[in-house]
Amino acid sequence: MRTLKTCPMGRRREYDIAFVGLKPGVHEFHYEISDKFFAAFQQQDFRHCLAKIKLQLEKQTSFMLLTFEIGGKLEVTCDRCNSDLPLELWDEFTITVKMVEEPELMNEQEEDPDVYYIGRGESHLNVEDWIYEFINLSLPMQKSCSYEKMDGPYCNKTARELLKKLEDTPSPEKKENPIWKGLDKFKDLS
Repeated sequence: MRTLKTCPMGRRREYDIAFVGLKPGVHEFHYEISDKFFAAFQQQDFRHCLAKIKLQLEKQTSFMLLTFEIGGKLEVTCDRCNSDLPLELWDEFTITVKMVEEPELMNEQEEDPDVYYIGRGESHLNVEDWIYEFINLSLPMQKSCSYEKMDGPYCNKTARELLKKLEDTPSPEKKENPIWKGLDKFKDLS
């Protein structure tokens, strides 16, 4: 999260916030994100995204506190049964944006991923990359129909039956590899 990368198609102005004209205090911005938003980025592990982003920007004299609330839904592929699985999104992320003289150097040195630096002369803040990153971070690492029994309403019954058959079939007996046969005599030497 250290550097904000410009997406291949360039920055989109609808995600620019002209913070210079804002009075100190809390300001709210809303974004509706669909699959069209992700076209400028690499292919995603999800589809049919309908996310709502509520961004609260608290402006202070030398810094801004940005709180992103991610909500909505999208569809992923189940890691177990390969079925389409709808997921609800809800997460919250906070970024502190500080205004300094040498932002590139400060961003390289900063160890806290929740702190970002911009130049004192900046007038706009683009939040597009943060929205992209936070939606992706809102997804669970393990995407599955049901954690225990694979009996959720979206579970692929054919895949479930195949996995059950594999689970029930006895594993073949371990065959000894002749390469290791002579090594048994060295086990008890120590």
